[in-house]
Amino acid sequence: MIGVPSADSGNRRVRMTMIRTGVVGGTGYTGVELLRLLAGHPEVELAVITSRSEAGRAASDLFPNLRGCVDLEFTAPDNEQLAGCDLVFFATPNGTAMSMVPDLLSAGVRVIDLAADFRLKRPAEWEQWYGMPHACPQLLAQAVYGLTEINRDAIATARLVANPGCYPTAVQLGLLPLLEEGLADTGHLIADAKSGVSGAGRKAVTGVMLCEAGENFKAYAVPGHRHLPEIRQGLEAVAGEPVGVTFVPHLTPMIRGIHATLYAQLRDTDRDLQALYEARYSDEAFVDVLPAGSHPETRSVRGANHCRIALHRPQQGATLVILAVIDNLVKGAAGQAVQNMNVMFGLEERAGLTGIALLP
Repeated sequence: MIGVPSADSGNRRVRMTMIRTGVVGGTGYTGVELLRLLAGHPEVELAVITSRSEAGRAASDLFPNLRGCVDLEFTAPDNEQLAGCDLVFFATPNGTAMSMVPDLLSAGVRVIDLAADFRLKRPAEWEQWYGMPHACPQLLAQAVYGLTEINRDAIATARLVANPGCYPTAVQLGLLPLLEEGLADTGHLIADAKSGVSGAGRKAVTGVMLCEAGENFKAYAVPGHRHLPEIRQGLEAVAGEPVGVTFVPHLTPMIRGIHATLYAQLRDTDRDLQALYEARYSDEAFVDVLPAGSHPETRSVRGANHCRIALHRPQQGATLVILAVIDNLVKGAAGQAVQNMNVMFGLEERAGLTGIALLP
């Protein structure tokens, strides 16, 4: 159990024991990354890992990197068992969490959903992009969008957090300071983003097989990607006005990483944008504004919960080019979920997330 706040703790909670956590859907790439991070977290007891297809199998048999660190077996999803947790993560396909979350919330369990079930605020928009009616539209208003750098205070007291998508994380963090200050033409934003193959999930799909994706580079979903409404919703919340954004995702022949190249037309070319970005993110543990003229690389964030950003104004013109890189499985998914958990339970925000990126 988690203790009640003390008189001087504000919204922060006083921990009496470890945070008892469950992971629903622990067999995908996001799931195993979440298990890796939770297993190394100093304040977490990993209590339940569910999978319908792998029930009864040891997690370390499926994922040998967990051997000696996670000794649990997968179990079939069971709300009664999950109700014994303080927090449940959903690392499930879109449309799964919304059928289980209402009962868990009623049982007093807090929830972080790593899928898209609670990201969009309008049920009709959800149905349009995900092809199914929403099972609990009444919860959309109370779900807090878990981009920590924007919604930290609301996350601290949230019962239900909608963890952002990987592309939306990179795009929003890249554009956030510019839109907060009203410095960009919000009608003509461009997000040109590339992702590693793990972003497609751990499933047998021809297009992401080695012989198909290796030595190849392609755009996809140009007419409209499911992350577009999430990106637009987030940018409009910051800008306070309608936003026109062209979002084009690409598949690259690497396992991890997202590189977002963002283009914005400046309304004011006299502002020191490098200073603006450095000031905005100066107190953010997981956003790194690189020196002027830098070119961030996806390998610089591999396995780490960081977003690295660099700014360029070609020929000192009115176009700002923002480069943002993240690991799609960490800051774009599991790492951000752990960051949100830390905020929800009053922990130091970097707890369990201090690992250095992997090179080579």
